[in-house]
Amino acid sequence: MIPPSFDYATPQSLSEAIALLHQHGSEAKVLAGGHSLIPAMRLRFAEPSHLIDISGIAGLSYIRESGGFLRIGAMTREVELEDSELIQSNYPILLDTAKMIADPQVRNLATLGGNLAHGDPANDHPATMLALRAQVEITGQGGKRTVPIDDFFPDFFTTVLEHGEILTEIQIPIPPSNSGGTYLKIERKVGDYAVAAVAAQVSLGADGTFQQVGLGLTNVGPVPIRAVRSEDSLRGQRPDEALYAQAGQLASEDADPGDDLRGSADYKRSLIRELIKRALRRAVDHAQGRS
Repeated sequence: MIPPSFDYATPQSLSEAIALLHQHGSEAKVLAGGHSLIPAMRLRFAEPSHLIDISGIAGLSYIRESGGFLRIGAMTREVELEDSELIQSNYPILLDTAKMIADPQVRNLATLGGNLAHGDPANDHPATMLALRAQVEITGQGGKRTVPIDDFFPDFFTTVLEHGEILTEIQIPIPPSNSGGTYLKIERKVGDYAVAAVAAQVSLGADGTFQQVGLGLTNVGPVPIRAVRSEDSLRGQRPDEALYAQAGQLASEDADPGDDLRGSADYKRSLIRELIKRALRRAVDHAQGRS
């Protein structure tokens, strides 16, 4: 299908973009990489009459550590995450996630901020950000505000972004030593949305027990899901297969998948059970320096 007609603006500053969003209200949408919004427009799931393209605004693409956080500009492209030496050496979970998104052609344009701001529970980064305890910086006419990622997705295809606001930065607490993570995804074909996927981030104490645990689930509910009961079951315990199996069972119970063309709800729950176990093994290996 062909999208309905729309006006297209290319602001050169954040303040100009925010002013345009305020001017056009609910009729305007922010365009970043476009790989989520444009397909939705072609199917007429989204019909904005004004597109505000923020790709020309300087200063929204970066990857750096400061003030106790890994800070990633919202316009940072997936390929930049893949190529970053900082990400490759210290954040394997982010590297895994970026590599799982679509194909290289898409990753050359798709942005981290767009992946989050679209609010799609099938997108890959939301679960990873849940596992990493991330927060997002949002900029509007009233200034900046910071929102924990747990509060960012209140409902299906919905975020807390208000009219006239733009997601500008993702902030991830720098993990302690003896940390590791991974993102594992089952898809029908390379580049597809997940049938189910799991993000796992762990930190081990000096005694080898789980000190910090983050587990996020992709595409098994109306919103990205944090597996809270699974996290609680692991914290303070020594890694072992029985614990992994228990965490997998709890996560499968807390998932809320539906039947669709990718599989039945029961099948997706079985995937979560297995993926949690695999992801925890791999995350622990990273934390122990074995991979």
